[in-house]
Amino acid sequence: MILQIFLLCLGLGLLIKGADWLVDGGSALARRYKVPDLAIGLTVIAFGTSMPEFVVNTFAAFQGNGDIVYGNIIGSNNFNLYVILGIAGLITPLVVSSGTVRREIPFSLMAVIILFLLSNSFLSENKVLSRFDGLILLIFFGLFLYYVLTGIKSDVISQELKHKEMPVVKIWLFIIAGLIFLV
Repeated sequence: MILQIFLLCLGLGLLIKGADWLVDGGSALARRYKVPDLAIGLTVIAFGTSMPEFVVNTFAAFQGNGDIVYGNIIGSNNFNLYVILGIAGLITPLVVSSGTVRREIPFSLMAVIILFLLSNSFLSENKVLSRFDGLILLIFFGLFLYYVLTGIKSDVISQELKHKEMPVVKIWLFIIAGLIFLV
């Protein structure tokens, strides 16, 4: 029992440190290449923080536990939206640009609607998310990434914040170690 508690605490510590390193590395990478923080958050940080869910869902899907996959995806999204965003808002006011409200939030809403339509029997007889449906979701994700990457070229960093520079090697070590610790 003590070993399990120790391993749980160790895992939580690695998760927290991994997230911290990933955010530090991602932010430093954004500043170095003059990429808006929002674009880094929507790509590098989003991939990294989704890695634990990806690993769990991959194993669950291979074992035929579709309910775990759906529960994890919907549960983690709701937790991130309500609890994490709520706590962050309690700590400090969060400024949301009008561009985010007009562009990125509708993409999230569209993802929920597409998943709802594909998961129900509106388009087919079975309530099964098929391989073709998975391909549709991946295509929409690719379109979203394309949108984010093309938006990077047109956006300008709105404010310059004073941060200490980090060497490129250290940036990538933080990002990679952060991803490893998160998984």
